[in-house]
Amino acid sequence: MENPLTPEVLADPVALTRALVDIESVSLNEKAIADCVEQVLRAVPHLTTHRYGNTVMARTDLGRAQRVVLAGHLDTVPLNGNFPSSMRGDLMYGCGTSDMKSGVAYALHLAVTLPDPRYDVTYFFYEGEEIEQKYNGLNLVAEAHPEWLEADFAVLLEPTYGIVEAGCQGTMRAVVTTVGERAHSARSWHGVNAIHGAGEVLRRLAAYEARRVTLDGCAYREGMNAVRIHGGVAGNVVPDRCEIEVNYRFAPDRDPAQAEAHLREVFDGYALTVTDVAAGALPGLDAPAAQEFLAAVGAAPIGKLGWTDVARFAAMGIPALNFGPGDPNLAHHKDEHVEISKIRDGAATLHRWLAPA
Repeated sequence: MENPLTPEVLADPVALTRALVDIESVSLNEKAIADCVEQVLRAVPHLTTHRYGNTVMARTDLGRAQRVVLAGHLDTVPLNGNFPSSMRGDLMYGCGTSDMKSGVAYALHLAVTLPDPRYDVTYFFYEGEEIEQKYNGLNLVAEAHPEWLEADFAVLLEPTYGIVEAGCQGTMRAVVTTVGERAHSARSWHGVNAIHGAGEVLRRLAAYEARRVTLDGCAYREGMNAVRIHGGVAGNVVPDRCEIEVNYRFAPDRDPAQAEAHLREVFDGYALTVTDVAAGALPGLDAPAAQEFLAAVGAAPIGKLGWTDVARFAAMGIPALNFGPGDPNLAHHKDEHVEISKIRDGAATLHRWLAPA
């Protein structure tokens, strides 16, 4: 197809956002958008561009003392009657407008229009963020080409509504199991009902008081919830097993081992199996580039209540934060949209930060 990312479109982050939204890129179908982005970047003389799968990386090599990364994922969740984009006053509607093609537009716009940034910049556009981590382009490149991601600081252009959201929470899923003894339901006193036994597990969850932690001035509120329950054998059998799946969102001052220890303390006396875990990321606001970025934003940061790929950067020893124009509460919604004014304000902020003094 003819590349819709023309020079006129690339010069305007709003027009660029809409053009990116109108390239369908549901997870595992990122080739078309990656092709367009790669074609644009390879034509820019001040950039060196590489591609791995449907992940595209371009970088300046100006000999600056520090290097920063601007990163955004190219994929979206499945379409929901919200493609292509549409405009209603100051709002742009469409799949990916908030999460996160408006953020991707920031990076692509700057890559093309800012030949002499104050830092060396790596522009990173990756596939597979919205699905299982085995498809995540950031994860895949970290394994295959870790040198592509070497930097002093990173900005993940996820939706934050124009506010810096620092670090991120860790997340852990675990299954708490109650056991009993099967019996005919007509003679239930001969058995032990494992589903009834789950009542105490649920009572502990209902009474749980979430910890609140402040790190580098950023508040994080933990949460622990039952998200799924499974039990039962048949309509006339007292069940001998019940499984309660619990999701624990923990502050980034806890590592996965500490999070698991806390879960086991809460559910002492029950069998517990951890099924999935991802470490969080500390705010990382002490990095000089981070301090200068906060000054450009001009507003106090808040803690990220959720998990994002800043944790992958943190695992590589790279301080990172989240910043983008979209409203995170609209991500994955049928009526997903972004405010035009937020796109323009955020683009101006990034330009203030990166433009030479």
